[in-house]
Amino acid sequence: MFFETDETIILASASPRREELLSRLGMPFTIHASHAEERPIENGEKPETYAQALSSIKASAIYEDHPGTLVIGADTVVALDGKVFPKPKSTAQAVEFLTELSGQTHSVITGVTLLREGAITMFTISTEVTFRKLDSALIQAYAATGDPLDKAGGYGIQTAGGLLVKEISGDYDNVVGLPIAELADAMRSRGLIRLKGDER
Repeated sequence: MFFETDETIILASASPRREELLSRLGMPFTIHASHAEERPIENGEKPETYAQALSSIKASAIYEDHPGTLVIGADTVVALDGKVFPKPKSTAQAVEFLTELSGQTHSVITGVTLLREGAITMFTISTEVTFRKLDSALIQAYAATGDPLDKAGGYGIQTAGGLLVKEISGDYDNVVGLPIAELADAMRSRGLIRLKGDER
């Protein structure tokens, strides 16, 4: 790729999808999964605020052990009419989520936090996703694959879960788990990365 940096970059996530997306920038980074406890959403809290808070919790937990680095934290939530759908805890719950999302347009919101030497950059990106009207057999079959269990909302658009989607409006990568174009813009505007050949 055409970016370079002098930073030591850490991705505070064990998600293979985020790792793959960040790799597009073509710069070295390491992965340190955050084991910070995620808090539940508070009454009246907006999904955007919640996603941002979770990304900050993840990034802060890693930065404490790796000061002086550039830590990237991200968290993605699925929301419908203000209700947040986390990662389902069981196949049965995945079926419940997908049944409720069937035929509806929901929001996929990713909060991103950049931490470096005490400076904090935060932003959120939202993508609208419309599901097809799903029949019970399709929902049951997809849930039985186990694919929904590690994904917010109970589906992955980049896997067989893409068969559930009618259309999207916005950033596809955001639905996968990391709005990489927006992240690159934020990092470049703050001088954290640069195009190869740019003046330092």
